[in-house]
Amino acid sequence: MPDLGPHAAFIWAAYAFTFIAVVGLIFFIVQDDRKQRQLLTDLERQGIRRRSAEPNAADRGEASRARKQKS
Repeated sequence: MPDLGPHAAFIWAAYAFTFIAVVGLIFFIVQDDRKQRQLLTDLERQGIRRRSAEPNAADRGEASRARKQKS
């Protein structure tokens, strides 16, 4: 192990703090991802779709009827 000199305690504390901070960030990111996915699932269950989602058969039928009515 390298000789860290008189500042060894400070260096190890800095590494420990950084490790704890990174683990904490990962934890919060994973928690937020789960929360956002659950919110999306709840919205989709209510019939609210994302604009980027593929339209289902019922939505395609309504869209084609709307286009025909405009014509």
